[in-house]
Amino acid sequence: MTDAAVRWPEDGRRRVVIGQVRPSVDGGRHAVKRTLGERLRVEADLIVDGHDKVGGQIHVRRQGDPTWRDLDLAPVGPHAVDRFAAEVALDRLGNWEFRVEGWVDRFATWRHGLARKVEAGQDVTVELRGGAPLIAAAAARAQAAGAHADHMALDSAARALAATARPLPARVEVALDPELAARMARHPDRALATLGPWLPVVVEPERARFSSWYELFPRSTGAAGRHGTLADAAARLPYVAELGFDVVYLPPIHPIGVAHRKGPNNALTAGPDDPGSPWAIGGAGGGHDALHPALGTLADFRAFVARARELGLEVALDIAFQASPDHPWVKEHPSWFVKRADGSFQYAENPPKKYQDVYPFDFECDDWRGLWSALAGVFFTWIDRGVTIFRVDNPHTKPVPFWAWCLATVRARHPEVIFLSEAFTRPPMLHELAKIGFSQSYTYFTWRTSGHELRRYLEELTTGEVIDYLRPNFWPNTPDILPEHLQIGGRPAFALRAVLAATLTASWGIYGPAFELCEAAALPGREEYADSEKYQLRSWDLDAPHSLRHLITRLNRIRRQHRALQTDRTLRFHGCDDDALLVYSKADPDAPDDVILVVVNLDPYHTRRGWLTLDLGALGLAPDATFQVHDLLGGGSHLWRGARNYVELDPRSAPAHVFALRRRVHREQGFEYFI
Repeated sequence: MTDAAVRWPEDGRRRVVIGQVRPSVDGGRHAVKRTLGERLRVEADLIVDGHDKVGGQIHVRRQGDPTWRDLDLAPVGPHAVDRFAAEVALDRLGNWEFRVEGWVDRFATWRHGLARKVEAGQDVTVELRGGAPLIAAAAARAQAAGAHADHMALDSAARALAATARPLPARVEVALDPELAARMARHPDRALATLGPWLPVVVEPERARFSSWYELFPRSTGAAGRHGTLADAAARLPYVAELGFDVVYLPPIHPIGVAHRKGPNNALTAGPDDPGSPWAIGGAGGGHDALHPALGTLADFRAFVARARELGLEVALDIAFQASPDHPWVKEHPSWFVKRADGSFQYAENPPKKYQDVYPFDFECDDWRGLWSALAGVFFTWIDRGVTIFRVDNPHTKPVPFWAWCLATVRARHPEVIFLSEAFTRPPMLHELAKIGFSQSYTYFTWRTSGHELRRYLEELTTGEVIDYLRPNFWPNTPDILPEHLQIGGRPAFALRAVLAATLTASWGIYGPAFELCEAAALPGREEYADSEKYQLRSWDLDAPHSLRHLITRLNRIRRQHRALQTDRTLRFHGCDDDALLVYSKADPDAPDDVILVVVNLDPYHTRRGWLTLDLGALGLAPDATFQVHDLLGGGSHLWRGARNYVELDPRSAPAHVFALRRRVHREQGFEYFI
């Protein structure tokens, strides 16, 4: 008798338990992220009672495909008991899924027991008779699968084991033949297999994993203070490409409202020639689907996109879901906006800041489906005009269910699209936005300055489940944020932050030209630029002698040439007796000889020196190995041996070393050769 409240298992004879499947995000509630061409490594525990052997596979398919690929799971190694793994190449964009299957491998169990008894000199007559039916059943499965050669070989082996008239040693030889084991493995008995759930994977373009962003205000590219056009901005693109960036990111380029337009430095009153904030979207010329008339025409925009692509750049567009009081939707769909108690429209606030020129949308309005569809339509409009990358402004101020629906809707038609989340917010919200579909995320790097803070934060971002759903994009500055360390640290502070951002993570970006020109003038007591481009036109001297353009160019070149810097998965930190020297390395997982070792002086004021304690295993080196480090930033090479090595960095001349490791190959006639 059983308690009526306890349900019988579907089939209690399925003895294999599938545990700890990785990768998975929240147990499969959200998709694991990979990029095109990456290999998905799946690991799982296949647990069974007793000493039986287990077999397993992963089944992988792109969602919607009628069939899937079957890949055999193999034991991970002696130090991971019951752990199995397999890898599959992801060769198409879009949504994928995989599941794990495990079963008791009766043939492998029988074969293992037979071998042990043969080694012990025991009689195995009965065991051979027991193996014959297992092989005969596999022969039938091979026949059903159309595997004629396997069917014939397995049928012959089954008959040989069952032929008691044959000499025992000959039958044992057949039973333990490795070729027989291989054929049996191709046709396992999965009648009582355990199947795990389908787990989702999203495959995105390579730039979702590895990218370098340059933010540019087109309206500040005109000559002598004139409002710039897209044609002017197109003339600036060779400069951006020369710096080595592959994404040029534009703030909103839509018509700007007149009502409550802000003046310089967010002043409440604007003069007649003040351009207003690009984030106050909408005016007489249209809304989110329109182009600011001062920038040019849609033909000019398409020409800008085409020119960017000629130079190896993709255009990213800022999408800010908010509206100025002059936006056409305010009159056409007033129910889409938040109202105050007196019936007036609510403007945006982040106390004590007030944004009277911006109205937020009401995502709880009765016509929420109409609002959602219109907002998704904004993405489709600009995709049709050649944009495939979007930086989304303040997504954490809009409902997560909206973003989950919106991103999935866009990707169903355009899996090539990439979304960057600008969510400087609470960590759980930042992580949730990454889980539901944002390709990349702004992070708190901007405010992490000490070695302890950086190491702890990077380990948080690159270990555990987080690495499978959150791709950090490090920005030293933004139009909204000029952190204190850049205000007071001078050119060395900008240089060291550039090295950190470009080498700690695979994606980074700068707001330029303010960054490379080391713009440090801030509003008193604020982390905000004085005379910000958000509210006025600016002119920049791109050829200023203090520009960091050459350092940035070199950093981006190093990133392109070394795949070790194009992933976040291999980041490892090393020790140093000076806490102001941050030491870390990265390796190309597909080419172990490509190892980059970085040492950064976090002190922009003083020369720092210290002894490194390297984790040689993480560098792929043996204890006491002799190796060469070649400085890709400053030039020159050093011959090092073992874990303890000395460095000295003056922030005014060399804020960092970016070393490529070269292992000693051999000695010949007194010379040592390194690669």
